[in-house]
Amino acid sequence: MTTPSPPSGASDASVAAPATAAAPAVSDEERLAQLGYTQVLARRMSAFSNYAVSFTIISVLSGCMTLYLFGMNTGGPAVMMWGWAAVGLMTLFVGLAMAEICSAYPTSAGLYFWSHRLAPPRTAAAWAWFTGWFNVLGQVAVTAGIDFGAASFLGAYLNLQFDFEVTPGRTVLLFAGILALHGLLNTFGVRIVGLLNSVSVWWHVVGVVVIVGALTFAPDSHQSASFVFTEFVNNTGWGSSLYVVLLGLLMAQYTFTGYDASAHMTEETHDASTAGPKGIVQSIWTSWIAGFVLLLGFTFAIQSYDGALESATGVPPAQILLDALGATAGKLLLLVIIGAQLFCGMASVTANSRMIYAFSRDGALPFSHVWHTVSPRTRTPVAAVWLAALGALVLGLPYLINVTAYAAVTSIAVIGLYIAYVIPTLLRLRKGDSFERGPWHLGRWSGLIGVIAVAWVVVITILFMLPQVSPVTWETFNYAPIAVLVVLGFAAAWWYASARHWFLNPDHEKTHAREAARANAPEPVDP
Repeated sequence: MTTPSPPSGASDASVAAPATAAAPAVSDEERLAQLGYTQVLARRMSAFSNYAVSFTIISVLSGCMTLYLFGMNTGGPAVMMWGWAAVGLMTLFVGLAMAEICSAYPTSAGLYFWSHRLAPPRTAAAWAWFTGWFNVLGQVAVTAGIDFGAASFLGAYLNLQFDFEVTPGRTVLLFAGILALHGLLNTFGVRIVGLLNSVSVWWHVVGVVVIVGALTFAPDSHQSASFVFTEFVNNTGWGSSLYVVLLGLLMAQYTFTGYDASAHMTEETHDASTAGPKGIVQSIWTSWIAGFVLLLGFTFAIQSYDGALESATGVPPAQILLDALGATAGKLLLLVIIGAQLFCGMASVTANSRMIYAFSRDGALPFSHVWHTVSPRTRTPVAAVWLAALGALVLGLPYLINVTAYAAVTSIAVIGLYIAYVIPTLLRLRKGDSFERGPWHLGRWSGLIGVIAVAWVVVITILFMLPQVSPVTWETFNYAPIAVLVVLGFAAAWWYASARHWFLNPDHEKTHAREAARANAPEPVDP
């Protein structure tokens, strides 16, 4: 059923069209066929649903809250607040550059497909290969980060409500259970997942309003504006304040991940050439505003900074809610945060599985014939769903021996995703006026925005590979560089040993198309 034609084939009109030209108005299925693929996934999503997936994965109630402890130790309130404002702006530049390319190439293959279309023909397959592998790494890591954060908060709630003893082993078990739940929902509850993604937007918006409202009006005392915007805290062991400020940007930058989901869901979205890019940009700026308000509410409401850091649950936002609102209200609002994190993880597994499905559709993963199969009943890539969940579990296991493992996982997510985000932007800049724009584009601002996006990603890629705590020991080691190098080394070895001969090769694609059609064909029914 899936019949990909070579993405580098002559049918791609992007090489000849001027930058000012817009792609002709065609149906979603026709545009997908022009890009080399036949419609297989069910196209059920509206523009709002597409936006909802990215907004849910960004999830300020997940990213901001799960790394709040990291922020309190690494720069404190001043870095959290000003870092959020600065990182949100830079992320918007990255997202705008991505959105323009998404409009031109609305396919679930997303970033690696964009790289292939934008790179010089002789090296196009190599650019696509490495973009895809960085994207897979980032997607798996962001799923791990989200669901591990949810496990930590769930453990804190169980501790408060039932005296559940939180240990690394039990946290990992909760993590595995949450991943299994999200795998099952994405396997059997496809329509429910779509509904929950839409509900999630309102859960996040209303949740932020209710939590911030309660933290604003209920406590008898609040911190001063001077504390919120200028208090600097350094519990990292590093002597350089500038270094700590830069490290502290991780909280915000990790939260602003996953919005490429709007691109990966375009094959399931109506009017994909405009809905996809709008979903990317809208999810960033609405999260930027919501996250700033949320951080203001929590930081102003801190009753005891040291008390929150030393909370028995190990989750400062839970302690801040309890101190400010009392046990009953605090635990209820903690459940609101956990609910948002569960929504976020569910959407992340959905987007991750679509990336795995698309990448394996082009034969780029080991056992690709398994991962790109589609359930004939639900028309979703079930095997890819479980590979996404299993990969995330593996990345979280080092927490059993490494107390800073969660920060490392979030660093891996940022590095993997943002390298994949910016490679197509770099190639689009090199392509210049020969890039054929889609119906949604940046006009004359495209070049400047692209340059800013590339420069920012270079900075954060280097930054988040650096040690986060001093002294550096096996228990505090930031293993992000090792994870990145292992994946990069594997991808490079496979590329030079084999993949360069067949990946996105026209002759291979014809064979692969026949295999895909057989893999996804419905089972014969006896008369």
